[in-house]
Amino acid sequence: MKRKCRSFAGDPGNPAVSVSMVRLACLLLASVPALAAEPAFLENDRIRIGVDLESGGSIFHFSEKPDGPNLLNHADRGRFIQQSYYGKPDGSKWVEKPWCWNPVQGGDYKGKPARVVEKKQTDDSLYVKSVPVNWAGGEDVEECRMEEWIFLDGPIATIRFRFVYKGEAIHPPKHQELPAVFVDSTLADLVYYKGDQPWTGAALTMDRPGWPNEPREANEEWAAWVGPDGRGIGVYFPGNPQLTTYRHPGKTGPKGGGCSYFAPVRTMQIKPGFEHDYTIHLTIGTAAEIRQRFGELRKAGD
Repeated sequence: MKRKCRSFAGDPGNPAVSVSMVRLACLLLASVPALAAEPAFLENDRIRIGVDLESGGSIFHFSEKPDGPNLLNHADRGRFIQQSYYGKPDGSKWVEKPWCWNPVQGGDYKGKPARVVEKKQTDDSLYVKSVPVNWAGGEDVEECRMEEWIFLDGPIATIRFRFVYKGEAIHPPKHQELPAVFVDSTLADLVYYKGDQPWTGAALTMDRPGWPNEPREANEEWAAWVGPDGRGIGVYFPGNPQLTTYRHPGKTGPKGGGCSYFAPVRTMQIKPGFEHDYTIHLTIGTAAEIRQRFGELRKAGD
């Protein structure tokens, strides 16, 4: 099976990869054997979420019950909803572009999968620990571990992420994706609040990002991708109002080359002893429903 290239433009603080390079990457990628491990799902009577155990436990599926479509995109190892961090240049190249140390939860750009080292599941929770892969270099980043805990409550999925670095290198400060969020490109409009009166019911902004990365300021600390019917997927990311976002053209669908992307970003430095925990929340609905649910979470203390 020919792997799709990751359409992510890389470190949000660095120049974007050109569309021509992305197309070239697609032509150069080698075939990868069919995946063997079954994904793991967690569901209740409202929503269903799934993780790819052949891609470090990255989140590849999020849908509304009873039979709603999967709203996420997982065309390659770099998409999903997943962790990704950046450090110093390491001599690696993403196709022809010099890249940097970049542990990615799903795997590398050639399709090498990240390995899961621990998985635990109950009726109402799912936990995965994995060893990330260097995006351009392709090696397992053994000095790092990525963990995630998933819980469901009605129409909301809560995901806690943890990144642990036990290496000795001191990396420069970089914009970090917290996390990377890739959704079906049929959800083309980005909805968020950018004003100076958050959580007062003031008007939301809706726009359609282009390619490559564009900045946004989401001052209620959530954003949603919605489709023509006004419904879509919302992500609440307390503590990180800055976004990088784009839309990449291509075929629609969970495995299509097109995607809608954003990531909450924060500048952080990875150095010996670095650990980072954060939590996000997902839900599906109209922009008004998404805002209401996340506002209730905020009042309850996230």
